[in-house]
Amino acid sequence: MSVGRREISDEVRREDPELASLIEAEEIRQRTTLQLIASENFASRAVMDASGTVLTNKYSEGYPGKRYYGGNGVIDQVEQLAIDRLKLLFGAEHANVQPHSGANANAAVYFALLNPGDTVVAMRLDQGGHLTHGSPVNFSGKLYRFAGYGVTPRGDGGERLDLDALARLAQQERPKLIVVGATAYPRTIEIDPIRSIADEVGALVLFDAAHVAGLIAGGQYPNPLFMRDGRRGADVVTFTTHKTLRGPRGGAIVCHEDLAAKIDKALFPGFQGGPIENTIAAKAVAFREALQPSFAEYQRNVVLNAQRLAGALSSHGFRLVSGGTDTHLLLVDLQGFDPDLSGKEAQEVLDRAGITCNRNQIPEDPRSPFVTSGLRFGTPAVTTTGMGPSEMDAIGELIARTLLKRSDASEVERIRAQVAELTASFPPPADR
Repeated sequence: MSVGRREISDEVRREDPELASLIEAEEIRQRTTLQLIASENFASRAVMDASGTVLTNKYSEGYPGKRYYGGNGVIDQVEQLAIDRLKLLFGAEHANVQPHSGANANAAVYFALLNPGDTVVAMRLDQGGHLTHGSPVNFSGKLYRFAGYGVTPRGDGGERLDLDALARLAQQERPKLIVVGATAYPRTIEIDPIRSIADEVGALVLFDAAHVAGLIAGGQYPNPLFMRDGRRGADVVTFTTHKTLRGPRGGAIVCHEDLAAKIDKALFPGFQGGPIENTIAAKAVAFREALQPSFAEYQRNVVLNAQRLAGALSSHGFRLVSGGTDTHLLLVDLQGFDPDLSGKEAQEVLDRAGITCNRNQIPEDPRSPFVTSGLRFGTPAVTTTGMGPSEMDAIGELIARTLLKRSDASEVERIRAQVAELTASFPPPADR
């Protein structure tokens, strides 16, 4: 069996050899380099196989039992299976598995709960937030009036979610919705104080759990649907299914029953047309996998690996934003390591060394989002391959060496060979 053979059928090779060669090249890249992007993971063979079934042939506008096309009896059962598993996974009263992405899930919630021009407060992008949380270049920032909150100043115990500032902002702006969640914030966000802030101003709460959905499912992060005492927490939770949750690329929404009809109607027919039922089938597989005891152990290891990698990088002179991590990701400030090294340059040289990560702004970053002073690393994918603490130590050393020797092409190439040797012992699960 040649490299990449498992990913490419004979039919694709025969009908489209040009595409087949590109798929093979990407398969080789994934298995021979370190995947440290926090929003990526390796889906199981079962998830990928479900994505490629005859379910792709069926059009099914509507919801189970309420379709606008005939022939959806089996499709209804597939989608209901995904819904039931997701409700069980989150303890939710209602679930919608149709969003094509996390961005679509957020858009549907806004469409359901807001009118254009309504005021929303959310974490600013430069503080760790997300494009769909009000960035002026995004639909959210164009359609709604967003006010941004952030983290506390750098220092001992700093760079944490600034709840006092959030409370003052909410009192000042009287928002209709408070959005919680981030893409580059390494600490746990407790829903309890945010629910209290929202109640004081009469706001609803959306928790965007795109990055931490798998941690929630695995018991490593508090479920934002509920406060610690079991009372209602967030009104709605959105997330992607392909990051820590380790499913196919897509999105989902869970909420309390009183908002179910609004959410469903906003997604379809309000925002999307026919759902992608082959992807929904793959989501059902991923939800079943996440319900197994082994998934909780996996998520524990994801967090332990992130903390071990954070310690390794710290020992090599890197400053960690907020001083560490509680989750699957860590944000590194490069300025103390080398003030001349930008996130853009670091990402590019690490790519040449076979270490895949992404540049990222840090709080109060003096550089633009295209250049940045930081890097974001995540451990979901490497943990899926079976890597553990000793590998995190080795990866930290490889990252430091690459950036120290970034002008030495031969040294970077030697590191690339070491990365290939390391990854050969830890193939993605679909290759085993």
